[in-house]
This record gives sequence, structure tokens and C-alpha cells, in this order.
Amino acid sequence: MKSEPQSPPIVLSVTDLRIEAKANDGWIEIVKGVNLTLRRGEVLGLVGESGAGKSTIGLAALGYFRPGCRRTRGSVRFGETDVLGLTEAKRRTLRGTQVAYVAQSAAASFNPAKRLMDQIVEAAVTRGGMQRAVAEQRAVALFRSLQLPNPEIFGKRYPHQVSGGQLQRAMTAMAMICQPDLIVFDEPTTALDVTTQVEVLVSIRRAIKEHGAAVLYISHDLAIVAQMADRVMVLRYGEAVEEAPIRQIMEAPSHPYTKSLWAVRSLQTPAKPELEPLLEVEGISAAYGRFKALEDIDFSIGKRQTLAVVGESGSGKSTLGRLIAGLMPPVKGTVKLDGKSLPTLVRQRDKDMLRRIQIIYQSADTALNPRHTIRKILGRPLTFFQSLRGAAREQRVIELLKMVELDPGYAGRYPAQLSGGQRQRVAIARALAANPDLIICDEITSALDQLVQAGILQMLADLQQRLGVSYLFITHDLEIVRAIADRVIVMSQGRIVDQGSRAEVLSPPYPDYTKLLLDSVPEMAPDWLDRLLTKRSSAVN
Repeated sequence: MKSEPQSPPIVLSVTDLRIEAKANDGWIEIVKGVNLTLRRGEVLGLVGESGAGKSTIGLAALGYFRPGCRRTRGSVRFGETDVLGLTEAKRRTLRGTQVAYVAQSAAASFNPAKRLMDQIVEAAVTRGGMQRAVAEQRAVALFRSLQLPNPEIFGKRYPHQVSGGQLQRAMTAMAMICQPDLIVFDEPTTALDVTTQVEVLVSIRRAIKEHGAAVLYISHDLAIVAQMADRVMVLRYGEAVEEAPIRQIMEAPSHPYTKSLWAVRSLQTPAKPELEPLLEVEGISAAYGRFKALEDIDFSIGKRQTLAVVGESGSGKSTLGRLIAGLMPPVKGTVKLDGKSLPTLVRQRDKDMLRRIQIIYQSADTALNPRHTIRKILGRPLTFFQSLRGAAREQRVIELLKMVELDPGYAGRYPAQLSGGQRQRVAIARALAANPDLIICDEITSALDQLVQAGILQMLADLQQRLGVSYLFITHDLEIVRAIADRVIVMSQGRIVDQGSRAEVLSPPYPDYTKLLLDSVPEMAPDWLDRLLTKRSSAVN
């Protein structure tokens, strides 16, 4: 009699895990009785909005809890080992060798003063007992598997000398060098543009298949998880609301919350008619030393209009925003506001010019002073631009918080006491405190989950209608462009390669580069990445 094939061994088992976080008024439960199992060679996707508990569970799988968090019940087993029953010293010997973690921000995870190779082989040599030469050989093989350029010399570079996508793959190599049994990927492609994201996803998926590790893949984007995972667990408020094979989740989700996870994909604000120009950019070129960052840029932004600027990393999008804000000078060309040329640098602009153009940065974590309360963060521009003090300033702080749909009680909190979406709303409120005519939004939703994105985009649209503000919206996400843009500029290598209304740019026929960007936007289908690779392979052949 033919025996049944045996299932791969269970690598990770989490049972009734409950975790609390310290709050102002005591402790609150943030993970509520989660159970999961993960077998060798299997990829389990953890999906949910900010605060759902995804990263907390991923870190708990490594026996780690953030400061201010504590386990109240439950177990985490790695094979036959009770991870939470080990001493901290023994847990550290597991990390980096038998279990590994790939963080969202590779740039923040690497030491800028050390070469990549030194950092990638460190755990293998110091904890894994591997000879340095053997570790370097394995690293080079991983570089090649992850399709990094010049794998033999790639490790000689410093973190700042490689792109964001390359650095993310270098971190994956670091995680895999000891051939761990379990790898936790925590939002590894969130901050990447769509074309780089495809490259990283393909490389990670190939490396996972070759090494056969068990993988927890954490993301807020169900379309991304669909390309990577065998099964998906959907989390909300620390609870698992649904778990099923990926095709079942995509084709017939049973929980209403799961159906809402592609909210930004259903959002679309009506396009507004052309109005008189507010900002005109004429013949702008810019450079960093000998490197040309922008060349012959011409466009205008109308009053009450949203202009989206899209393109890959390094295309010049953020440089353009910085130049308009006066944070760097052009080599040539002019920027006009209401028909009048603006001085090139911030220090040359008067207070009213500064007031009229505000900028919101990608990471509210680094843009907001962690030592200041929200009251002080919003109050400073009110005093500087509006000369408000005392009760008048306090009243306006409350109005701004309501305007961005935050409770006025948050005024006394610090940024660390808010979620990522709430911090970004504070950053928007700070820009609105100046009562600007134009807000430059530089990738302000790239690190946020789909539901929070949709909420912020709808709020920006409502504010535009109420206040008449214009937006220059810098993004790599074509779904956001479809949702909010009136006009679109497509940039590549410092030049504008396509521009027009939303309908014109996002409707065929497309220029080659625009088509590349549109094709790289993940679809809500498990086989989208395979179809894209087949399509590109056929085009090459």
C-alpha cells in the first residue's frame, strides 16, 4: 500500500498569543489570542492596517517584544523549542542564525560607516561559527541569486552607494546567509517605487524557493502578499478575522474587513476643470555637483488643482519638490508664483512667500520633533506666520486637529504616542497652519496601509474643496494618481517623458516608460507577477 506523502515539519507554532502595550492609563491588549502554524517552505502572509498587530506578532516569533510591550499569555515554539521560555542570551543566539528578520527600512538598519560585506557576514561569523572566507563566498552567491549588480564587488560598497531596492536585497542576503529555518519579512517593499518593487519581489521569491525557509511575510498591501504567500491571515485590532489559502482570500473573502483592504483602489475624486495657473515652472535644470538631476522641466499647477509627479526612484521627483520649496537652487530656469518669479532659496524669500508654499515629507517620524507635543508642533507656525498667541493660538490648534480629523485631546500628546497615519495627519495640519496656497506632498502615504491611505487622500480632497489649496503630489504609486490627480507628469532620469490630464496619461496608447510604470502596479490576483514576468520575457525574445 502506497504511503501518504508526509507534510513538511512545523517550523513555527504560535498558540493563544496575547500581548499588551503600556498606555497613559495603564495597559491595553494589542494582540488578542492569535494562533498560527508555519511549515518549512511555506509562506504565510500577515495582512492588516496600521496597529493590527502584524509587526508585533512577527517580532514575537523571534522572541522579541518592543519596549513598553509584554506578553500576558500564550506560547511561541520554534520547532521543539519554547522560544519565550529561553533566556534572553539564548534567544540572541537564535536570531540571525536560525531565525532572521528583514525590516521595512533597510536604510535605517545598516551602519552607514561600515561596508555592506562586513555587516552582512557579521552574524554568520560571530554567531554562526562560519569562517570569514566561507561567509563571503556565500554572500556573493546570495548577491547573484538576488540579482544584485556586480556581485563579486557589491559588498565593498557602503550603504549610501547603492539604491534603496539594492539595499533591501542586501538586507535579505544578510537574513539568509546562515540559511535560517524562519525568516520574517516586515513590509520589505513598502517604500520602493513600483518597478524596483517588482525586482525585489522576484528576487526575494526566488531566494525563498531556493533555500526552503519558512516565511512570515508582513504587509498592508494584499496585492503584494498575493504574489508571495501560500496562505494569508488577516488581522484587525490584534485579532485574526480570517485565514485561508491565498486564492480563496482573493476570490471569495468571507469577512467584510478583508473586502475593504483595497479601499484606495476604489477611491477616485472627480477631475477638476482647468483654472488659471498658480505656479509655473519654466526651463528648470538642477544638478548635484556634476550629476544632472533635472533637465529642461516645464509645467504649471492651476489653482485648486492636484498635479501628480510620478516616476522611479532617482527620476528627480523629490529634487523638483525641494527646488520649488527653495531648499536647493536651480542651475537655470525660473519658478513663478502668481506670475511673479520666486527667489531660488528659502533665505531669500520673505515670510509671505514662505507661507504660501509648504512641504510635507514622506516620513512623519523624522519630520516631527519627538520632544515637542502636538500643541507645540502646530503652534510654532501659527505664531510665526499668523502671529497667534495664547488662547487664540490654542483655539486654532484645536481647529487644525479637527480639520485633519484628529481628536483635540491629542494636542497634549507626543508624536511617539500616535500611529503612523495620525502622525502624518499632524504633519498635514502643520502645513495647513501657514494657510498656504500650494502644498508639496512628497510620498506622504507610501508607508501607510491601504485604509489609512484612502482616509488621508479623501481628507486632502475635502480640504482642497474647502480651502482652495493646490497640491504637488509626488508619488510612485499609480493607484494614488488614479485616485486624486487632475494632471499628471511622468519623470524619468530628470526629464519629463509624459504629461497631461489624468485621463490622457492613464489611457492608451502609452509612451514606453509610462507603460512600464503602469504594468508594474500590482494587481489583486495571485498570478499577476508570473504573468508580468512571462510578458516581459516574451517581449525580450
